[in-house]
Amino acid sequence: MDDLTRAVEAALFASDAPLSIDDIAAYVGEGDVEQALAALAERYVGHGVELVERGGRWHFQTAPDLAHILRRTREDARRLSRAATETLAIIAYHEPVSRAEIEAIRGVQISKGTLDVLMEAGWVKTAGRREAPGRPLLYATTPDFLTHFGLASRRDLPGIDDLKAAGLLDPLDEAVFQLQLENESDEG
Repeated sequence: MDDLTRAVEAALFASDAPLSIDDIAAYVGEGDVEQALAALAERYVGHGVELVERGGRWHFQTAPDLAHILRRTREDARRLSRAATETLAIIAYHEPVSRAEIEAIRGVQISKGTLDVLMEAGWVKTAGRREAPGRPLLYATTPDFLTHFGLASRRDLPGIDDLKAAGLLDPLDEAVFQLQLENESDEG
């Protein structure tokens, strides 16, 4: 293993958060960081930890088939309410989205606390303002959202067929979801 690859490996292991290629380059200096990452990812295939890229940021994670071993030592105390879960899903599928749009999709008002919980978790951020009367704030998911849920990008979110197969849509939810998809395709 060359010195650059070793330095990239050390930077990733020492970091407490996933790193972008630019972040890694700031630590290790000049060189082909992407090639070093590819070499490391290949080297760790089949090991207890693997190198993964999520939302343009790289980090080591426990191999999925071994995650159950560590589950008892790492408990997520973060339990989202139904309102927070629905809000997070709407933001993930429709981002960037305003509070009024979230409320229109959910059919009920959301409390400010719901968005605060998602922002404190690091899964949602403000993403500017819509060029419309009142200039409402827009919300979007963060790279931490992708990392937490094991997604490389938002394109990896489950589609309607995946949700049906998992039994997560009842007939009414399915009809509403289908209407939303049709409305989006008519607008786009």
